[in-house]
Amino acid sequence: MRNLWPLVLLLSVTACTVFPGSFSPTNPLPAHHFSQDQWEAVLNAHVRDGAVDYPEIEGDGRFLSYVALLDRVDPNQLSTHDRFAFWINAYNAFAVKGILDGYSPTSLWGRYRYFIGREYQVGGRTVNLYDLERLILIAQFHEPLMHFAIVCASASCPKLQPWTYRGHKLDRQLAEVARAFINDPTRNRFDREKKVAYLSMIFKWFESDFSAAAGSVLAYIACYVDDPELAKELAQPGYGIEYLDYDWSLNGIPPKEITRVGAL
Repeated sequence: MRNLWPLVLLLSVTACTVFPGSFSPTNPLPAHHFSQDQWEAVLNAHVRDGAVDYPEIEGDGRFLSYVALLDRVDPNQLSTHDRFAFWINAYNAFAVKGILDGYSPTSLWGRYRYFIGREYQVGGRTVNLYDLERLILIAQFHEPLMHFAIVCASASCPKLQPWTYRGHKLDRQLAEVARAFINDPTRNRFDREKKVAYLSMIFKWFESDFSAAAGSVLAYIACYVDDPELAKELAQPGYGIEYLDYDWSLNGIPPKEITRVGAL
C-alpha cells in the first residue's frame, strides 16, 4: 500500500502484476448474486475500534469463503459505486489474508513481500495489493478518500471498520472514515501556536492525489477537520507540515502460529 519505490528501484522489479481490463472467472457468479455479507459478518465479529483479532478470523470459515467468492466475480459487471466498494473490500480482505499467510509489512523487505510478492485471485485473474491500489483504486476511481478506507494491517493505517463498504452508501462511508482519520490525534496533530501540522505519511506518499482534489494537502484536510476555526487556518497560507513516523506494527492480535516469511 505505502511507499515502496526505494525497494522497487533497488530490486529493479519488472514482474509486478499488470492488472487486466477483463476478467474470466472459471466458476462465475452473476453480479446480482454477489454479496459482502460474509465479510461484514467477519468484521463485525472480530474487529473492535480498529483492532483486528487475527486468530479469530483465521478460525472463521466465513472469511475464506468470502475470499474464494471474490474469484468468482467479474467486477466489471458491477455499477461504478458497487465496483469501487468491491475493490476497497477486496483490498482489506486480502490485506488480512496476507497476515494470516505469514507475510508482514514490518520491514522494508517484508513490505515488498506483503504488497508485491503475494498475489490474490479476483475474477480468474491475479493481483497484488500494490497494483490493486495503484492500477485500480487510484487510477480508475480518482477519489482520494479511498486512502482512508483501505487498511494495510498496520498501526498507522486507517482503522479497519467493523463493516463493509457498500455502493449505495459509499459516499457517506468514505466521508465518515476520512473525518475519523484526519481528526485522530494519534495520526494527525495540529500545533496552532506554531502553525505546524504534524501529518500521517499517507499525505506525503499520495500528496498528488490530495492536491489534485483540493489544491494542496492542507486545503484537503481543511474540508474534514471538526474544528471550524482550524479549518479556516489550514485553508490559508502560513502552516508548515511535518510528517510523522509510520508505525508498521500489526493492527491487532497476531495469528497464533505464523511463519514470518514476509518479515525477513
